[in-house]
Amino acid sequence: MYKIVTLNNIAKQGLSCFSEDNYVISNKDDNPDGIVLRSFNMHDMELPASLKAVARAGAGVNNIPVEACSERGVVVFNTPGANANAVKELVLASLLLSSRKIVQGITWVKTLQGREDVAEAVEKNKAQFIGPEILGKKLGVIGLGAIGVLVANDAYRLGMEVYGFDPFISVDAAWNLSRHITKAASLDEIYRTCDYITIHVPFGSKTENMVNKDSFALMKEGTRLLNFSRAGLVNNDDLLKAIAAGTIGCYVTDFPVPALLGNEAVIPVPHLGASTPESEENCSVMASKQLKDYLEYGTIVNSVNYPNCYLPHSGRRRFSVIHKNVPKVIGALTELLGDKGINISDMINKSRDKNALTLIDVDVDATREVDEALQSLRSEMLNMDSVINVRIL
Repeated sequence: MYKIVTLNNIAKQGLSCFSEDNYVISNKDDNPDGIVLRSFNMHDMELPASLKAVARAGAGVNNIPVEACSERGVVVFNTPGANANAVKELVLASLLLSSRKIVQGITWVKTLQGREDVAEAVEKNKAQFIGPEILGKKLGVIGLGAIGVLVANDAYRLGMEVYGFDPFISVDAAWNLSRHITKAASLDEIYRTCDYITIHVPFGSKTENMVNKDSFALMKEGTRLLNFSRAGLVNNDDLLKAIAAGTIGCYVTDFPVPALLGNEAVIPVPHLGASTPESEENCSVMASKQLKDYLEYGTIVNSVNYPNCYLPHSGRRRFSVIHKNVPKVIGALTELLGDKGINISDMINKSRDKNALTLIDVDVDATREVDEALQSLRSEMLNMDSVINVRIL
């Protein structure tokens, strides 16, 4: 039986992937094989010795100690694209919110409560909330992953002239991107050209404060900027100066911070990007299936610290070996199996940065004696230099 611990409320559609015959699901178990979570902060908890994998029902993994997991051979999964439609819809809504001063207008109307002349006051004052249409305007999409592609394609359908920039665009994303999207040659082209700019890149050391005073210096007066990726992508001090100078006409962000609250040009959204029941269900199902496939077959899809690795299940006994990405490990593993007279029926090795995974299917019968021999072999593998963890599946 595998033990799964949930550190947040996880949609039941995902947890139903774990059969009652093979899994026990709890929010308290001290020795889990796997953890499923959303926003729970794992940095303050000790990783259980039994832990084999963590599945985040969402894209960001800032709440998970990824490096510590890697050192222990714990695979960390996320669910890129599972909430893409939810975020896309909020981005499209925010394009309109940033243009038409809808939020400001509604806020003002609420101040008229108790007055008898509401209709007259509205007609007299509505001019202060005039804003442009998005039809025919230029939109720059920075980052063409699952969300960025959806935003670009639908913004084009709304009549916008769309420019996209992503030097690392995947093959799948490129296939899904409309041929009507103009491929910008650089970020500078986006900054100089576009009336609206929306950011869809991951947060990291290379992207922290990527939108800063140098970026704002290139932008048009009154540019609308949208950030539904991560707070740290935009330098807030530089942003406030750009707002004061008139460079930024409106900033819509899903990540409110104290420095921005109260500024009339900022629309702070309370982190609603993935807050739809459909998104939560999609993320839950995707995270649960990835965790289940890894625990049962050693298969990895959408890990942030280990490589994608798939070997069709043959029904034979399988060694799942997590090890450092260094020379001679594969040779040592196959030599050890050969010395024990065990034939390899199939195998695959994949690596990512410092980490690697090797799956080895072996020709043996499922008997107690064989299982005991395989467990002894597992112990020998664990004694090898550079081998972090070994499971028999």
